[in-house]
Amino acid sequence: MKAWFQRFMSGRYGSDQFSMFLSISALVLLVLGIFVSGILYYIGLAVLLYSYYRMFSRNIQKRYAENQWYLARSSAVRSWFDRLRTRFAQRGTYRYFKCPHCKQAIRIPKGRGRVSITCPKCGTQFIRKS
Repeated sequence: MKAWFQRFMSGRYGSDQFSMFLSISALVLLVLGIFVSGILYYIGLAVLLYSYYRMFSRNIQKRYAENQWYLARSSAVRSWFDRLRTRFAQRGTYRYFKCPHCKQAIRIPKGRGRVSITCPKCGTQFIRKS
């Protein structure tokens, strides 16, 4: 069965970030459509079918261009979540402060007491407890 699927997918585009986004969105719409309204269910089915169409497509250049378009449009949201994930992972060792003048985020090690912080962007100095 595995060899058959590998032969079937040979020359096809497969999964990428945009397909994963479409699949997850379709799942959310399908679940909401079951509980809220029927139209969301049909929209979810259409999105899921489009996601499968993209995965099984042999037009690799066009699917690649669609994925690049999606990545360009979603980069701000993805980078915000990446920063949030990094901050959460470092919450035990660092504190984050915002410069009162330019709002630049500054990372300071925890447990240093009251420290004078100089903003690297604008040079403003302020005192905070780490």
